Amino acid sequence: MRKFVVTIALASLSIASFGQIVSLTSAETAKLKSAIKNDEETKKLYQGFEKSTLKYLSEQPNPIDTIRTEGLLKGNPKKVKTQQALADMSKIFALALEYRITSDQKYLNKSVEFLSAWAKNNKPNGDPIDDTNLDPAVEAYDLIKTDIPAAAKKEIEKWLSETAWAEINSKRMKAGRGTAINNWNAHRLKVVGEIGYTIHNQELINWTIDNLKSHININLYADGTSLDFKERDAMHYHIYDLEPMLKLAIIIDRAKGENFYTYESPKGSSIKKSVEWLIPYIKGEKQHEEYVNTTVKFDRDRAKNNEPGFAPGSMFKPGLALPVLRFSVYFDPAQSDLLKQVSGNPSTWQKVLDELKHK
Repeated sequence: MRKFVVTIALASLSIASFGQIVSLTSAETAKLKSAIKNDEETKKLYQGFEKSTLKYLSEQPNPIDTIRTEGLLKGNPKKVKTQQALADMSKIFALALEYRITSDQKYLNKSVEFLSAWAKNNKPNGDPIDDTNLDPAVEAYDLIKTDIPAAAKKEIEKWLSETAWAEINSKRMKAGRGTAINNWNAHRLKVVGEIGYTIHNQELINWTIDNLKSHININLYADGTSLDFKERDAMHYHIYDLEPMLKLAIIIDRAKGENFYTYESPKGSSIKKSVEWLIPYIKGEKQHEEYVNTTVKFDRDRAKNNEPGFAPGSMFKPGLALPVLRFSVYFDPAQSDLLKQVSGNPSTWQKVLDELKHK
């Protein structure tokens, strides 16, 4: 497979100083433990999390050799089998987090057992829409990597590295292909970047940053719209494009890198502008009928398959933008009120974890 030549620039932060920035830092974990001890609401939410995580100790890993979700309709046997296997992802992360909270070795051992099973059995195929599902496993490894036995650590990092390089060298990345510049590339960048920062691979990090700049220039427009919105005529895909870019921008910022939320490309596009373009639709000041003029056959196929939300003319629902708001509030705290409004401001365990990373 063809490999891209990456120019290794001087990093503003040494690899050795990259802590657990993809998941939670030691300071953030300490803050979480304090909240569990001293805040009744957090304590109650933790008890629910603890109860469900305890069950995972008696479960067995269910890795799949090849993740298959992209391009498959709901109900497709390959997609169903993959979805069943991907239930492992939340278990891996929960076990890792519970270990960090309790220091109980049994949670570490079980999380490593799951991670090792996936490392042994899963074969990367360079499809970012499939690989984006691995986020919780990458975050879990980031949480516990300093405490993992050397043999397991080597095996897991080899799997993660192979996943990242499969993305970089994929035929889907070749110039001239739509998948090299649309939402696929946004997810590709996020996958490669989070793995790079997790396993401390500067080559992967530099490749990610160089290509993120190119992606913002090609994929996003100065008026705030995006290539994916133009092609799909759907806020759904504008959001699906922004979500991984925002997550990656947070990781880079936490590593003391450039602020890619406000970064403007040579043509004046930015993640910030594309988030702000979405805001009036989230607030209900503007409406949009989804997929009416989509140019993609798969969208029409899903409509024929009666998959919810994909029928041409379906009205955009603000709740679909929650992933963007959850991440963008990291850079723009002023969006907190809108996030509360759209989410209903429920007290959830995920909300507790999200707020630990807020500036």
